[in-house]
Amino acid sequence: QVQLVESGGGLVQAGGSLRLSCVASGRTFSSYAMGWFRQAPGKEREFVAVISRNGDYTYYVESVKGRFTISRNNAETTVSLQMTSLKPEDTAVYYCAATYASRGLTASADYDYWGQGTQVTVSS
Repeated sequence: QVQLVESGGGLVQAGGSLRLSCVASGRTFSSYAMGWFRQAPGKEREFVAVISRNGDYTYYVESVKGRFTISRNNAETTVSLQMTSLKPEDTAVYYCAATYASRGLTASADYDYWGQGTQVTVSS
């Protein structure tokens, strides 16, 4: 089992940057692909980005391509999401998630473990 704890959220002006981090417990972190999702008020949870077990593959939702970067450090059991050029529409609770799966990885149902979320608010 994996426990995930996110941090790094906050309030930022449009055009600013934030870096989210997620620390995983357990000794099998490198066995999981890691994803970031977000959920805005009144909306369904949305896939943001995923990174493969060894970090050699990443994939992003179109709306964040070129602005967000996902990375991981297996030795430190962390996954990060660097967010730049933030927009008000990026406002949401951001969740990291872990999965044993190796295909798909863009749906919430693909993931086995979730963090509690961290709030990101972008003001205009």
